[in-house]
Amino acid sequence: MQRIETRAYARAGLIGNPSDGYFGKTIAISIRDFSAKIVLYDWPTLEILPSEQDHVRFSSLDDLAQDVRRNGYYGGLRLVKASLKKFHEYCLEHEITLPQRNFTIRYESNIPRQVGLAGSSAIVTATFRALMQFYEVSIPNEILPNWILATERDELGIAAGLQDRVCQTYEGLVYMDFNRELLETRGYGIYQPLDTALLPPLYLAYRVELSEESGVSHSNLRTRWERGDPQVVEAMQRFAALTERARECLLQGRTAELGEIMDANFDLRLEIMNVSEENRRMVETARACGASAKFAGSGGAIIGHCPDAGVLARLQTELGRIGCRVLQPRLQP
Repeated sequence: MQRIETRAYARAGLIGNPSDGYFGKTIAISIRDFSAKIVLYDWPTLEILPSEQDHVRFSSLDDLAQDVRRNGYYGGLRLVKASLKKFHEYCLEHEITLPQRNFTIRYESNIPRQVGLAGSSAIVTATFRALMQFYEVSIPNEILPNWILATERDELGIAAGLQDRVCQTYEGLVYMDFNRELLETRGYGIYQPLDTALLPPLYLAYRVELSEESGVSHSNLRTRWERGDPQVVEAMQRFAALTERARECLLQGRTAELGEIMDANFDLRLEIMNVSEENRRMVETARACGASAKFAGSGGAIIGHCPDAGVLARLQTELGRIGCRVLQPRLQP
């Protein structure tokens, strides 16, 4: 019996987000402390097995309420099912005849939910990888993120951009230019892997309690963008400029400037988006400890430059007081 196991890692946006959904530029990093795993093996019928995050039997109403607070109302089954459908559509569109084989598939994920670390897209990415291996189908790296995004956006109505899916496809540290002309002509932007050794020491902090889904925070921004709001259009250009500056600093070894750029990224976000008091407090607390801070995604997790062990200790103490876990992320060499 063939048994396949694939993974996709959490993602943290270093610079440029949320401009990836608005033809901007970003730099993101894989966080190897957290991942989504898919296990797939031959089976007479096609069967999707639920994970612990999908159970529907509880010991009490209190147990149910705790589960909803921890995992939300939706587990990962819908993501796996939508991925299977979208993979099938890819094969039909590209006239790929699949062998008559069935399988059982299940997922596991330890990526903290709804704190902007790309947990949903990690499940989809890992599912596509498993299917590609099982059916011996190759989807080019530059194209795969489009199908992962379409799985979430078109099938499930999740508002998102390409950044997470590009980073999870290429892995490591990735510079992304979502040039509008390139996206609309060839279907993908400029994706450049960078050496993680270029980065200064980083920390990652996330709220233990559930945050909000990314689509909630982006819905108003999308509406303003589509009607040509000058403030939003200009902000996306400024996000892209910050990304270019950060890329130059990394390549030239001027890593001390990265923290300043990350701070500027969050301050620019404040100009165009509402930020909850809980999320704002995370950033302010981290900065008071001597670190830089910005959202790793849509909110609920922050990332920044951590100059030394003393700052890290203060971060762990002070952010811990407001319900956050702090770690130095494991990065892919």
